Amino acid sequence: MRETSITEAGILERVVQPQSASFTPEAAKCLLEFRFDAPTKRRIRFLLQRNNRGTISASQRLALEKYLRVGQFLDLLHAKAHLSLKKNGRHS
Repeated sequence: MRETSITEAGILERVVQPQSASFTPEAAKCLLEFRFDAPTKRRIRFLLQRNNRGTISASQRLALEKYLRVGQFLDLLHAKAHLSLKKNGRHS
């Protein structure tokens, strides 16, 4: 992998390895509880709307990018948690 093509999401994917079902059922269930709270979801929706309309400021764009990166990390953890529960015969 070339250094210029490395992304934070790519690095996290290599660390988390979401295709590997290695969480215990208890750990998987705990990780599935990690979510944005309601006020944060509202803020993200607001920023996405501003972005879609082309009215987002530079500081708002930076904040949105941070939320999206954290969201990608949660998605990776959730994917691995779901796979781990499926492997152990438990559905989430």
